[in-house]
Amino acid sequence: MAPASESEKNIDAPDMQLRPVGVVKSVLNEPSLAPRRGDLHWKAGAERTLQEYNTVAHLVIDSELTGTLDGIDEFSHLLVLYWAHLVPPQARSITEVHPMGRKDLPLTGIFATCSPARPNPICVTAVRLLERRGNVLVVEGLEAVDGSPLIDIKPYTPYYYSARDVKVSEWMAQIERELSQRPPRSGPADGTERVADGD
Repeated sequence: MAPASESEKNIDAPDMQLRPVGVVKSVLNEPSLAPRRGDLHWKAGAERTLQEYNTVAHLVIDSELTGTLDGIDEFSHLLVLYWAHLVPPQARSITEVHPMGRKDLPLTGIFATCSPARPNPICVTAVRLLERRGNVLVVEGLEAVDGSPLIDIKPYTPYYYSARDVKVSEWMAQIERELSQRPPRSGPADGTERVADGD
């Protein structure tokens, strides 16, 4: 395979097909981040952030896929991948945003943020698994809003998903400092649970 050129414009990738494996049922009914005029608008605050940290949601898995959940209750935490379905198609062309819609933070490329307004609005959150009820998983700390299509669920393991010598941008470190002053959520102790902004 020849090395890719930095100026290569066309990509040759196979077709993809995604189908939802389930749906989110949650009391959260609107996203805390909304695309607006080529940027993000942060509608939340400390109270909303705390609500997201402590929200109990239900992941309703397609009943035909119930067997895919066998053994999942042996894990305390899960990674939930979902589709931010309330991001309008025009917002998926945004290339740069102020993280969390905050103008005090630098304009940053979408792939350097956890913004839900991205070419494919796929979000991921680590959550605590509270209970399995057949094809329903009861979880805590999911940022997705009610009705979000579920793409995948994976068990969270610190060994597999941990990384060493992690560097983050100064603006991300500032956000993490601010969030660490809020009451902790019941996620992994290494601070990796908030890996994406909400739907």
